[in-house]
Amino acid sequence: MKQINLKAMAKINLGLDVVRKREDGYHDLRMVMQTVRIFDRIKLSATRSGGVRLKTNLGFLPLDKSNHAYMAAQMLIDEFGIKDGVFIDLQKHIPVAAGLAGGSSDAAAVLTGMNILFGLGLSREDLMLRGVKIGADVPYCIMRGTALAEGIGDILTPLEHIPDCSIIIAKPDVRVSTKYVYTHLELNENTQHPDIDAQIEAIRKGDLKAMCACCGNVLESVTEPAYPKITELKKTMMDGGALISMMSGSGPSVFGIFDEEERAQAVYEQLRGRADGMQVFLTSPFFPRS
Repeated sequence: MKQINLKAMAKINLGLDVVRKREDGYHDLRMVMQTVRIFDRIKLSATRSGGVRLKTNLGFLPLDKSNHAYMAAQMLIDEFGIKDGVFIDLQKHIPVAAGLAGGSSDAAAVLTGMNILFGLGLSREDLMLRGVKIGADVPYCIMRGTALAEGIGDILTPLEHIPDCSIIIAKPDVRVSTKYVYTHLELNENTQHPDIDAQIEAIRKGDLKAMCACCGNVLESVTEPAYPKITELKKTMMDGGALISMMSGSGPSVFGIFDEEERAQAVYEQLRGRADGMQVFLTSPFFPRS
């Protein structure tokens, strides 16, 4: 096999709780993660020139080892002494720096594709162990589906599929620094923590409304006051009939979960008609084949 095509899928956080700040500067998290049907397209081709070459459809993205896709390919080339090179054609559709794990998902897809392309014989668990060296979300992006993520996000427990629903994701034209958000996060007796255990139980029972009632994101306490568009988007989605609307990751993307497709379609058309540079998607949950 000399070429392989892959889809790198986006994620949202149905629940994001920060338990504590660790001595190493990272934070211990408890998150319920869900893959959604928004994806980048990646084509990997073996070359005779050696090394990694990367092309993207977005001119502002780096094409060197600071790009997660490049980093993933180089990691396996170095570890396994792969003499052939690889050409990565990355077509980005997941919004960049949006709290949707686009870069991590690209790395996950490249690790998976390199394993197949060069016959490395790595298991999914082997790939996940390597992926965490690139980023905390990469192991989840290899596994995909519905999962509880703990630790820095790398300790994963698969969960039952969430019920069918329509999901709107809107990424306003602002950039949020994840480092800034975590640096300014204050954890104290007034912090409102989402009930992750109750959410997991609602998912187990297949109760979409109860699952949404337990949604929450501790990081909103930092990002939302700094970016009023997040509050505005949440209100628009809730007014349009969303069961819940909240920020994904450290933002600035906002999603809304709808149990009626017609209402979701109406809000999607409303948001898509805006001329403020916002990216809007109408999507649904994705579940990998078992």
